[in-house]
Amino acid sequence: MKMCELIVNQRQVLSMSTDEYRKTSLFATGSFDLDFPIPDLIGKTEILTEEHREKLCAHLPARAEGYSWSLIFSTSQHGFALNSLYRKMARLESPVLIVIEDTEHNVFGALTSCSLHVSDHFYGTGESLLYKFNPSFKVFHWTGENMYFIKGNMESLSIGAGDGRFGLWLDGDLNQGRSQHCSTYGNEPLAPQEDFVIKTLECWAFV
Repeated sequence: MKMCELIVNQRQVLSMSTDEYRKTSLFATGSFDLDFPIPDLIGKTEILTEEHREKLCAHLPARAEGYSWSLIFSTSQHGFALNSLYRKMARLESPVLIVIEDTEHNVFGALTSCSLHVSDHFYGTGESLLYKFNPSFKVFHWTGENMYFIKGNMESLSIGAGDGRFGLWLDGDLNQGRSQHCSTYGNEPLAPQEDFVIKTLECWAFV
């Protein structure tokens, strides 16, 4: 193993709780036996299936386990506006699961360590991650390379960055998006094409 890889792995271990490390290790060996019940949903989803929820449950931070998933924002209910999304999270204290379905029916998104808000600087912690379901389920955890977890203003929202590229970028109208490889998460693009059009976006909190 190269020294830089060893350092990154050490950073990842140090940023995890014991339970998170256990789950990640078991997933890496393929020996994980899901023993967490699929959470109840408070609110109606237009995207998430039971299989989606089952897979995502195994990657939640420990402080989100055992809670119902509450729908905080949906483009179908609240409109296609990033400003509305921020308003719905104004007093929220919870990690947030962002679920996106694009117009090509790909499902992907992010888990952020805290609620989303306008900021001049990047915020969040290494609990944040990116994920995709198509063509197969993959999760991209923090690499330790930088701390560009989340940054948002009224014009756009970025999750993961580096070298002018964004792991997940959404415009202020929640219409157009982009996903590229970024050093924060070492991810593949989450959609087949870097640029995508949002069909539906949902945000879920753990309360």
